[in-house]
Formats: sequence, structure tokens, C-alpha cells
Amino acid sequence: MNYQETLSWMFNQLPMFQTQGKTALNNKLDRTIAFASVLGNPEKKFKTLHIAGTNGKGSSSSMLASILQEAGYKVGLYTSPHLKDFRERIKINGVEIPEERVVSFIAAHKDFLATHHLSFFEMTVGLAFDYFAEEKVDIGVIEVGLGGRFDSTNIITPEVSLITNISKDHTDILGNTLPEIAFEKAGIIKKNTPVVISEYQEETAPVFIKRAKEEKAPIVFANELTTNLTTDLQGIYQEKNIKGVIAVIDFLKHQGWDISDENLKNGLLNVVKNTHLKGRWQTLSTHPTVVCDTGHNIGGLTYVMEQLKKQTYTQLHIVIGFVKEKDVKGVLELFPKEAHYYFCSPNIKRGLAVDTLKEIATAKGLKGEAYSSVQEAVSAAKAKAQPTDFIFIGGSTFVVSELADL
Repeated sequence: MNYQETLSWMFNQLPMFQTQGKTALNNKLDRTIAFASVLGNPEKKFKTLHIAGTNGKGSSSSMLASILQEAGYKVGLYTSPHLKDFRERIKINGVEIPEERVVSFIAAHKDFLATHHLSFFEMTVGLAFDYFAEEKVDIGVIEVGLGGRFDSTNIITPEVSLITNISKDHTDILGNTLPEIAFEKAGIIKKNTPVVISEYQEETAPVFIKRAKEEKAPIVFANELTTNLTTDLQGIYQEKNIKGVIAVIDFLKHQGWDISDENLKNGLLNVVKNTHLKGRWQTLSTHPTVVCDTGHNIGGLTYVMEQLKKQTYTQLHIVIGFVKEKDVKGVLELFPKEAHYYFCSPNIKRGLAVDTLKEIATAKGLKGEAYSSVQEAVSAAKAKAQPTDFIFIGGSTFVVSELADL
């Protein structure tokens, strides 16, 4: 099989959460552990950082990778989901895993993957760990896919764990309350391993403190830090992520990692250049200004809407689409009524039907039209917008992933 044929096999044969939802999940680590064993336990051959949280884990992971790269380390970065190409998920020093490495891995393990019914995510974790071990990375920055306790990445013993924040998302899987969700995320806290919590939240802090105490893990709430450091990643929500990242770096320095203040500063300022992260309050064009953001739950979109309020424009145009299981009614409460809306649906099975979205939005006082695709909605917004207007595109990672100019 060539690369495209390999991708086709992966996407069609392996259960995938992004397309089919929770039926693709395994609430045990047994299959991941079995696969890691077949691979020779690559996760034990390099050092790691483990990052969980409802929002900010992708940005925080990329910041950490960038800082470590600036310090001269060979850094593996594992994130999900991808926006354009599967290989975005697995990088070393910002360079995506080669196509032929994906092809050879699937060819070698196809039978095991099929007969043991591994999910797409379980396979991807195995591939990432195998690649990082083979390439002898100094450290792998590993982002949790969903939750933490039963996430396939949770077979590592990291140098430091980071939990960014807790918000309501994937409630059908992780629980309906913030403490329930926090309990799942706290599953990444390991024995005697420092853990950083980027954001102190009254409801969830006791959950983390209890787990850290049980595991004898030093715990730090990074909101107590003060810093004037900034990042090239746009969005006011990055301020909280920066604090968590700095606290992780402090732990690493105490462990003997050679990271200077200059490395820290430059790493934060060069995240996009070093890791090629996309979709975080990303400006796609100007006149009119077109910005996209992958924020897709109440927590993430609250920050995005705060950022939107700071913009200046003549008219606001908003292109949005969601997936079915989100609290769309709750999320739409955050959106401004004084904007023109272009409703769409991401092109996946989980996509919320555009007519349903329009109906819910109209009941919330949001006025606009329904479009048959993301591209059609974006084109309509661009056609209507004047040079001094502002176009925001978001609501779902999968809406952003369909943008042609990302």
C-alpha cells in the first residue's frame, strides 16, 4: 500500500472517535498495553511530559515542545486531532513523521490491529511512541486525546504532568459535573511525579489535591505565578496556558534539564515557527479580517468570545458549525446577537445537521442563513463582508479543518 491507501485503510478499518463518537472508545488500557508490548514497550525508552485538560492542552503541549527545542533538545510532539494531514499528530522538532514511516508501521502491524480490534487512536499512540523511541528523542511531549484515566497515552510515566483546566465537554463520556470530569483528568497523576494545574478552579481543585496526595505527587497551581512573558499564539486565553507551561519548565529545571530564561522566552515567542501549530485564533487574511479558532465547548468558546469583544470592525460575520453531542444551546448563549451568521455542518458523521443548528440559533436570537458546506458558508461570508468587517470561523475543530487557506 502507498500512503493514501494506508490512510484509507486506517480511517475505514479502525474505529475512530472523531467520526463515530464514543463507540470508538475503550474504557480500559488493555489493548494499548498489549500493543505496546508487541512493539517492545517504546514508551519506556524516552522521557515524557503528559498534558491533559479540557481546553489549552494543544497550545500548552506546543509551547513546551517549542521551549525544549530552543534549549537544544530533540523533541517528539504527539497531539490530536489533526486538521489537514494525519502526520500533523506526530512530529520531531516540528517535522512531521515521514509518509513511508506510517506506511511501513501499518504494513508491519496491520494484522494485529485488525485481530485485536484496536481503535484509530490506540494505533496512533503506538505509532508515535514507536517512532519517538526509534528516533531517540530526548523527550516526548504527549497530549492526552480524551479524559486521562483511560486514555491510551496513559501508559507513560512522565517527568511532569500538566492539567490545563476543566470545563464541560464530552459529558456523555467523562461525567456531567466538573469534579467528575476532573477525576478522569486526574487519572494522569502518577506516583512521585510532579503535577501542574494551570488554572485553579474551586470545584475541581480538591479532586486534584486528593489524587496528588494519594500518589505522593508534588502539586502546583500555576495561577499563583506572575509573569510578563508572552507568546506568538494569539488569544487572551494563552495567558493561563503560559503560567502552566512556566511551572512545568521550573520542575524540569530542578530535575536537571538545561533550559535557560532565554530558551523559555524564545520558545514561547516561536511556537508557530517551531511546531507549526494551527487554528488558535489564527488570522487567515485581512481586509476583511478573517480569523479561525478551534475552541468548541463552553470553556474554550467563552475565551474566544472575550477575544472577539476586543476586536474593532464595522460588521461582524460568524461562520459556525458543531458536532451533535455538544451542548449547542449552552454554547450559543455565548455568541453575540449583533452579528450575521452563516450556519454550516462539518463533513463528518458526527456533524450537527445545519437545519437543526439554524433552528436552535434562531430561537436564541442569532440571525443568519444555512449553507450546505463549510466552504459555501465561508465563501458567502467573504462575498458579503466589506474590507473593514470581521469574519470569525469556528464552533468545531472539524469546521476549521475544512478551511482551504488554513
